[in-house]
Amino acid sequence: MNKKLDVYLAGPRGFCAGVDRAILMVQEAIKKYGAPVYVRHEIVHNKYVVDNLKNEGAIFIEELNEIDKSDRPVIFSAHGVPKSVPKEADRLKLLYFDATCPLVSKIHREVEHFERKKFPVILIGHQNHPEVIGTMGQTAKDIYLVENKEDVKNLPIPKDQKIAYVTQTTLSIDDTKDIIDEIKSCFDFVLEPKKKDICYATTNRQEAVKNIAKHCSYFFVIGSKNSSNSLRLVEVAKNYGSEHSILVDDLENFDPLIINNASKIGITASASSPEILVKKILKKIDKYYDINIIESDFEKEDINFKIPQKLKEVI
Repeated sequence: MNKKLDVYLAGPRGFCAGVDRAILMVQEAIKKYGAPVYVRHEIVHNKYVVDNLKNEGAIFIEELNEIDKSDRPVIFSAHGVPKSVPKEADRLKLLYFDATCPLVSKIHREVEHFERKKFPVILIGHQNHPEVIGTMGQTAKDIYLVENKEDVKNLPIPKDQKIAYVTQTTLSIDDTKDIIDEIKSCFDFVLEPKKKDICYATTNRQEAVKNIAKHCSYFFVIGSKNSSNSLRLVEVAKNYGSEHSILVDDLENFDPLIINNASKIGITASASSPEILVKKILKKIDKYYDINIIESDFEKEDINFKIPQKLKEVI
């Protein structure tokens, strides 16, 4: 007889509206133009998604000069790109569609707004993340990346200088709070974004994990190693009571026997991971345990981002 195991499912979990939109844009472009369609950078940070789109006819590149068929369309990833990228696409006479998440685009507009006001901008984010690279590439003026409170203290900006800040969308609310508090303590005049920059999906998924992590000795976050929102969920689960918080980026090699000493575990899928991967991990665990799935009521997300008019017109 299999050992009993309570499985707490976080909700909401899985794809957000920005990810849904980006994937749909690639699929619609392939339907319209046929294969191949180029995608600059991974459309979203998830191997399962990327591999499926490759099978449908997408070719993933890192730079536009890798495109060897200039008559094929190219799509920019959901993370956003510097202004130099569409300019290069125009110079190369490429047909391109921008799948930047509208919530990331909002931050790009904020940076432009602060630039017009001649405010130095502080960007809270992780160095070399594509979203950060894209945001920093929206302005030729001063923009300062900070990853922690120490970075804030070391900024070469006078205390009485009016400054503004923006935030990478996929960070932990807890982490950014400390950094924002440090910014406000270091500078006399701080202009904040009109709305919070951390996206609704990141917030909702983190809150869902916080609510159940304390019950779970193991917590599995389905997501990829290069996914910022996935890594933050792992941190949140650990910080809120789950002793073993683990990122699962390769379900094929996932071994359910590692939880043999547990009676309660938690599972979530990051905003860039599809629900089908949750079903796959549950199927694997179900072979070895008598599982009792516990899923509390949660408000379904009803946000929907339409694909850009430029792509809609051609399909």
